[in-house]
Amino acid sequence: MIQSKFSTRSCYTFAILLLTIATIASQIPTSNYQPNILPTRHSERREESLFPYATPSAVPLLSVLRQGTASAVPFNPRLLGALAPEGLLTFTTHAADKSNSVFSPDKGKLNILLDGKSVGREEFSIEPTGATWTAKGKSSLQTPDGKSAVVTGTLILNPDGSPVSYDWVAQADKTNSAHVTFVNGTAKTTLQMQGAHPFDQENSFGTPRITVLDNNLYHQYIVLARVYDWTRRGTQSFPVLIPQELTPGTISVDWAGAVTAEGKSYEGLKVTTSDIEVILYLDSNHKLIRLEVPSAKVSVIRE
Repeated sequence: MIQSKFSTRSCYTFAILLLTIATIASQIPTSNYQPNILPTRHSERREESLFPYATPSAVPLLSVLRQGTASAVPFNPRLLGALAPEGLLTFTTHAADKSNSVFSPDKGKLNILLDGKSVGREEFSIEPTGATWTAKGKSSLQTPDGKSAVVTGTLILNPDGSPVSYDWVAQADKTNSAHVTFVNGTAKTTLQMQGAHPFDQENSFGTPRITVLDNNLYHQYIVLARVYDWTRRGTQSFPVLIPQELTPGTISVDWAGAVTAEGKSYEGLKVTTSDIEVILYLDSNHKLIRLEVPSAKVSVIRE
């Protein structure tokens, strides 16, 4: 058994959205499985006060799942399998024929609103690149006091939706970044915070079908909607990694049937934790048109 201890510090977040989606991740259930957290020698040299927040001044899309001391408990993939949709553990990380891909090219802009007022925008693209697919996003956000932050993310995916690698860069008061590789159901992260030593961490999920939902990058819900098995519908559980927070968990995605917004009809998906709900509004081709967090008065709308 390997044990890892780390402490956290508060990151400087935009207060304007702390009342919104930050509560999502605090309610994501993690008790159903215990991922292995395996720091390497870099982590032994790193100041504990710097862990694990990589993006000061960032607006959390999904905030911390678990804070404080993490105890490494032997991982039991059967527990995750019980939560997962049928066939979850049979996915491989090998690239497949593009004709069998769950993705289709997409590109656009998202307007991020709080109580009807715009607080930021995101530009994104999802495109084939050789044998894989690349989902890129760049979010620009601003606080009422005029401060700004820019977050970019590049996610490389196999045609079946399993991730290959992920890179993010957050620019605010400081510039921080990380590179994540996904191998046989394990996410290996190298975090580089400005003015600090690199930090390495591994999170084991027991399946290559890992969902990446990072802070401030809402286009990754488009990827989630594509990975959802529309032929089965119903409730499906996904292991999730929030790279900027170095934290894993699980989410539940359920078909919501017909939903309406501003007088228009859509097909809906509900992304839920124990007590928070995010509604995805999709067109007939399952393209994400808008995202709502009703309890927080947050909307993300495709322009």
